[in-house]
Amino acid sequence: MAFKFENLLVWRWSMDLNELINNLAKTFPKDELYMLTSQMKRASDSVVLNIAEGSTGQTNAVFKQFLGYSLRSLIEVVSCLFIAKRRNYVAELDFACLYDKHETLSKMITKLRDSLN
Repeated sequence: MAFKFENLLVWRWSMDLNELINNLAKTFPKDELYMLTSQMKRASDSVVLNIAEGSTGQTNAVFKQFLGYSLRSLIEVVSCLFIAKRRNYVAELDFACLYDKHETLSKMITKLRDSLN
């Protein structure tokens, strides 16, 4: 693998979750296209992109900072999931599955961040 981030389990997990979120967002009503759909997709993309950007071989302090950005974006995705659930855009079972996966990813990112000196 050519880039350091490709070896990171948190990056691979975030890529998988990003696809799930993008597929879900595609099912939202058209009137949400420039609102919740866009917001959710951008936040999910940000989780992945900040992990990759932070791992570029800069200092651990910089990587930790970018992992923090990634966590914040992940929380934004989860908040979007709650909104989607309230608006009946996502089934309860799908919500629960995505929520659990994001909770796991959050713990993974936090553990990686805390392991950096």
